Amino acid sequence: MHKEILVIDDNSDIRFLICNILKEQNFNVRSAANYDQAILEINKKLPDLAIIDIKLDKPDKDGIDLLKFIIKKNKLIPVIMISGHATVQVAVEAIRLGAYEFIEKPFSTEKILNYVKRALETVSLKYEKDIIENKLFHSFELIGKSTAIVKIRKTIEKLVTSESRILITGPTGSGKELVSRKIHKHSNRSKEPFVILNAALLKEATYEKELYGQEFKDGNISFGALEKANKGTLLIDEVSEIPYVTQANVLRVLMDQKFRRLNGSKDISVNIRLISSTSKNLKKLVEEGEFREDLFHRLNVVPVELNSLSSRTEDIPLLIKYFKEKLSEINGVKQPKIDIENDNLYTYSWPGNVRELRNLVERITILSANEDEENINKLINDFLSSSPSIENDQKILERSLSSPLKEARENFEKEYLVKQLQKNHGNISKTADFIGMERSALHRKLKSLGIKGIN
Repeated sequence: MHKEILVIDDNSDIRFLICNILKEQNFNVRSAANYDQAILEINKKLPDLAIIDIKLDKPDKDGIDLLKFIIKKNKLIPVIMISGHATVQVAVEAIRLGAYEFIEKPFSTEKILNYVKRALETVSLKYEKDIIENKLFHSFELIGKSTAIVKIRKTIEKLVTSESRILITGPTGSGKELVSRKIHKHSNRSKEPFVILNAALLKEATYEKELYGQEFKDGNISFGALEKANKGTLLIDEVSEIPYVTQANVLRVLMDQKFRRLNGSKDISVNIRLISSTSKNLKKLVEEGEFREDLFHRLNVVPVELNSLSSRTEDIPLLIKYFKEKLSEINGVKQPKIDIENDNLYTYSWPGNVRELRNLVERITILSANEDEENINKLINDFLSSSPSIENDQKILERSLSSPLKEARENFEKEYLVKQLQKNHGNISKTADFIGMERSALHRKLKSLGIKGIN
C-alpha cells in the first residue's frame, strides 16, 4: 500500500511542486491551501506523513499549531516543517515540539525526497518494534513455580468477575504492572481501555490536570486519566506519591465516580475499575500522617502482595528461560546459552527484582552474539558485581578494623549510604524507604556524614 502524504502550504506554486515530486515517486498525495483546509483534511483522515509550511493564512494560527494538532492525535506521525523566512529559534522550537525535520526554502527535489523516505522508514521501524514489544509484553505471564507466584495466579482467577478495588504492594521491579494487566485482561472490562497514571512521575501542580483533564478557552479539551479509562481499568502506580491534599479529591471521585475537568463547569461521570500499586508500606504512611486512612481503606479492598525475587530464587531458572525466548525474538538474535547453575544468580540480592533479571538477560542477549559460555558467565558476573563487591567490602572492613569504633562506624555508614543512594539514583525517599529510615532522619544523617547530592 502506498503511503499517503499531506502537503500544507498557502503558496500554490510550492504546494503543486511538492505534490508533483511526491506523486512521481508513487506516493498518494493530498493538499491543503490554508489552515482551515488543513484541519479538515487532518480530521478527515490522518496521513502517514505531513509536510507543513510555517507561515499560513491566519495571523494567529500557523504551521506550528498544525504540528501540535497532529502530534496530539498521533505522536508517531512524522511532520516535516518548511519555511523561507523562519528564524533559528522557530526551527529549534519545531524540532522540540516533535517535528521530524525542518527544511529551508528553496530546497532541492533530492533533499525533500531524502527526508520523506527517511522519516517513513524511521516511523515504520518504530511501529514494527512497538507491535512486537506490545504483543510480547501483553503476552508475558507470571512465570514461576514458587508458592508466592502460585498464590498470585489463584488470586487473579478469583478476581475475574469482581469489580472490587485492588491494592498491589511489592518492591520495585517485582511485577506490579504485569499483575495489574493480567487482572484487567481476565476481567469483564478486558476489551475496554487499560490506563496507567504513574503518580511518582508527576509534579504536584499537575496531578489534578492529569487525573481530571482540562478545558481551554479556545474550546480544546485535554482528557485526563479518568476519562481515558472510562469503562475500563485505571492503574494508579505508586499511589503513595499522591500529595496529601490531592488524596481527598481522589477519595471523592472514588465515592461519586464523577468529577469536573479543570476550568470545566459540568460534572463528568465515569465507570472505572481502580487498581493501585505501591512499593511503600501504606499502613506505616497512614500512621505517620502522610497518607489518608479513609483513602487507604477505600483502595485496599482486595490486597495483593508480591514478594522480592531473592525470596523465591527457585523461579530464577524459569524466568531466565522465559526472558531468553521473548527478548531474543524482540532483538532478532539467537538465544544465548546462559548457565543457570551459576551460583551468583542465587546469592545475589536482586534489589531490582524481576525487572533487574530481565535487564540482565536482555544485556546478555544483545552483547553475547557468537560468545561462548565462559564469556557469557563473565558478562553475568560483571553485571552482578556492579553492586558493592566482596572485594570492596573486604577493603572497607580492613580500613574499619584499624580505626577507633566511632570512626569505623561512620566510615561504614558513609560507604553504605553512598552505595544505597547510587543504587536509587540519588532519590532520598526511595533510599530512606529501602534502609528503613525516616526521610528527615536520613537527611540529618547525610548532612552529619558530609554526603552531598548523588545522581
